Amino acid sequence: MNGELKRSRAPIFWLMFGAGGMLSALFGTALVFVTGIAAPLGWPYGGNLLSYQRVLAFSQNWFGKGLLFALIWLFAYHAVHRIYHSLHDLGVPTGALAKLVCYGGALLITVVAAYSLLSIGF
Repeated sequence: MNGELKRSRAPIFWLMFGAGGMLSALFGTALVFVTGIAAPLGWPYGGNLLSYQRVLAFSQNWFGKGLLFALIWLFAYHAVHRIYHSLHDLGVPTGALAKLVCYGGALLITVVAAYSLLSIGF
C-alpha cells in the first residue's frame, strides 16, 4: 500500500442519514401528533389550525418553504438509507441497482418536493 487512503462518498450519505434520523426523532412524532390527532380534533386552536389558507401561507413563506424542504429531503434520505441497509439484512444483493433505486428514489422525492414548493410561489 502506498499510504494513500481511498476516498469514499459514504460520509455524505451517513451525514444525511444521521440528520434525517435526528429530525425524525425530534419532529416526526410531533408532526404525526399535530397533523393526525390534535388538528383533526380541534386542539388547541379549533378546526382551523391546518386550514388550506394557513398551510398555504406557511408554505409560501421562505422559512416555511425551507423547513418543509429540509424535512422532506432529510426524512427521504434517512428512510432510503435505512431501507438500503435493510436489504442486505434480508439477503437482497445491494449492488449498483439497489443503490440507484434507493438513492435515486430519494433524489426524485427531493426534486419533486423542491419543484412543488417553488411552484406555489412566495
